[in-house]
Amino acid sequence: MELIDTHCHLTFDDLVRDIESVIARSKAAGVTCWLTIGTDPQQNRKAIELADRFENMYAAIGMHPHDAKDVTAETLSQLKELALNEKVVAIGETGLDYHYNHSLHKDQRRVFAEHLKIAAELDLPVIIHCRKAFDETMEVLDNHAGQVEKIVFHCFSGSAEQARIVLDYGFYISFTGVVTFKNAELTRQAAKIVPVDRLMLETDCPYMSPEPMRKQKINEPALMLHTAKYLAELKGMDLTDFANAVTATSRAFFQIS
Repeated sequence: MELIDTHCHLTFDDLVRDIESVIARSKAAGVTCWLTIGTDPQQNRKAIELADRFENMYAAIGMHPHDAKDVTAETLSQLKELALNEKVVAIGETGLDYHYNHSLHKDQRRVFAEHLKIAAELDLPVIIHCRKAFDETMEVLDNHAGQVEKIVFHCFSGSAEQARIVLDYGFYISFTGVVTFKNAELTRQAAKIVPVDRLMLETDCPYMSPEPMRKQKINEPALMLHTAKYLAELKGMDLTDFANAVTATSRAFFQIS
């Protein structure tokens, strides 16, 4: 059995300072491949540097919607140049966050659209951040994503109805440990309808440790095994069969050999 953590922030201080141990614990738990995510120019470079250090580690780079107000043409040009690195397998995370509204909606939409253009030019998949902006996110995708072949909604916490819309578009959905939370019935109902050939797993660490590890404040890839066990049971599948299926989906999506 092997698992891929398709969305982790391993450059964060709480994890990178002890990265060798983090990776060792992850491997021991069966999580043997990682996609570490950049969210600003500094983190993007760090993500690539970290991916270069470890076998089976890859990077995705982008500008988080929180920081859209600070994104210039030069920022986007630098992002495109960094994305040429062979360890970069996706653009993102990018999208819309109307919960915190750290950037104006118009700036978020502008930067989101620019990320989609870069991904289309480089033939890379896109990792979507969508919080309290589902309809608006789909509108931007309708307008700009025609040439982007692969899109995944990361840390999905929407409804089954929204999941069906995402699936009808041909997109993918990734679940975090949130699906194990007691108050996450909406997310569980969504997870039930997502087929394993469209489903991926992630930690989004260092956030959101899954049950029964909620008291571990710093989430890490090793804990994703609990999410995998929970979802396998939810779908009535053997854990190994479920893990192998979602891993095959992840490898194909990100073109990871």
